[in-house]
Amino acid sequence: MTAADLITLRPLARGADAALLALRAGVGAFLVFGVWDNITSAEHMQAFTTFLDKFGFPWPHLLAPFDVWVQFAVGVCFVLGLLTRWAGLLCAVNFIVAIVMVDHHGGWRAAFPSMCLVLIGLYLATHGAGALSADRLLFRPRRGGLARAD
Repeated sequence: MTAADLITLRPLARGADAALLALRAGVGAFLVFGVWDNITSAEHMQAFTTFLDKFGFPWPHLLAPFDVWVQFAVGVCFVLGLLTRWAGLLCAVNFIVAIVMVDHHGGWRAAFPSMCLVLIGLYLATHGAGALSADRLLFRPRRGGLARAD
């Protein structure tokens, strides 16, 4: 190991795929866990509908289940590394809406978790899922292929 490697921690790059898997799995599990009560309980879904109505969302009775299922799907896609770029884009858009409609009322600290999810979504949308993913298994370029899906 060279002095430059020690200073820059370059050898840590060998763990990049595992770190990306951990990021995807952790964020994905968080998203699934965050909406599971709405999926399994009509009362929780109704409470979420009421919450959306309180903050002026249009058609909260339609938007609540739509948002819950989008977050669930994004979470599952992150965990599996499946359609990760699309999931990242949906995650970013979803939480931008959360910041604009709800979180900004509570200030910077209240908006920070949603902002982190926007940034993680943008990272995954632009970088893909990495080597340890369903995207890599399913969409690996064939001989003569032009683009990588990860």
